Amino acid sequence: MKPASPHLNGKVERSQRTDLEEFYATVDLCAEDLSERLDDWQSHYNEFRVHGSFDSRTPWQVWHEKSRLTPLFEEVEALYDESVERIRHPDYRIDLQLAAKQGIGKNRL
Repeated sequence: MKPASPHLNGKVERSQRTDLEEFYATVDLCAEDLSERLDDWQSHYNEFRVHGSFDSRTPWQVWHEKSRLTPLFEEVEALYDESVERIRHPDYRIDLQLAAKQGIGKNRL
């Protein structure tokens, strides 16, 4: 991808625009309490400010909803059955070699 192409990264550009319009336009960048104001803004943005992309919910509301549906590592590990599904290597070529060594055919890949 070509660097500095906002049309390729709309979500980041939109977030930065919101920061510019709703935060930086309201603070003195030389103020001694800028760090505290940034912390307050981050809290407000995530906990209280509704987002159109989240159907007028806050990021925290969405996170809490998703966290209830997402199993913890221990739950996933307890349910893992190596005879049904093997752990795959992230490099596809190495994964194919490991599968061949384990005698796993293409139908099980």
